[in-house]
Amino acid sequence: MILRKRRVPLLLAGLALIGAASAGYLLVGRNEPQALAARQAEIAAKSRQVMPFDLERTTHRFAKSATGGLQTVTSDDPSDAQQVKLIREHLAKEATGFSKGDYGDPASIHGGEMPGLLELEQGHDRIDIGYADTPAGAQIAYTTTDPSLIKALHAWFDAQVTDHGSHAEHG
Repeated sequence: MILRKRRVPLLLAGLALIGAASAGYLLVGRNEPQALAARQAEIAAKSRQVMPFDLERTTHRFAKSATGGLQTVTSDDPSDAQQVKLIREHLAKEATGFSKGDYGDPASIHGGEMPGLLELEQGHDRIDIGYADTPAGAQIAYTTTDPSLIKALHAWFDAQVTDHGSHAEHG
């Protein structure tokens, strides 16, 4: 009889834990899109403090390659000379900073824990950074033979696309 009395509360406690864990999982699953939308709104607000061009009138593309990748920002209206000028000025400045290991602007937007960021800062001397104008904006090419830096670049690209939402895409 004493054994049975102990089993019932333990069984009920175990079932309560399973129920709470299941409910928590469902709530997290439901809240994920809201959390992502809130993160993207936060990133857009921070981006406006760093990027001189209008996020609503431009598109970021991040194309991975076997040796790194290509980041392109273009004006959604190629005839918008002001947006094109601002994109080019910003990406030229970023390319210069990145080549010196200065990833302060992405860190201020996405946070210091952004995937790939620390590795890119520390390995900047093993990444060739190339800036070029494009007809509607500019691009930065990242090239390296270091597999760990290629992995970091790809993680960094993925984080950019996720964080920027409708303002970015895989190219």
